[in-house]
Amino acid sequence: MDEAFSNLASALRERLVIIQDQNSRRDPEAHMERLRDVSERIEILAAALPRPIDPRLAHFLQRQSYDKALEFLEERAPSRP
Repeated sequence: MDEAFSNLASALRERLVIIQDQNSRRDPEAHMERLRDVSERIEILAAALPRPIDPRLAHFLQRQSYDKALEFLEERAPSRP
């Protein structure tokens, strides 16, 4: 996977970790700040992807269907030996 797509996938995974972090939720303001930060990073990384972007991936990112975007990227990642 190209570095730009790999970086985006990493940020999408980080978002899932934050969402599932029960300790983080104990401080709602800090939790929301972490989510805002990673969401901003996702938007920046998505905007920097090489063009043209696959229409399905573009749709997922535009609609903020980040779980689907991550699944799309992981399905297309080269398998490792």
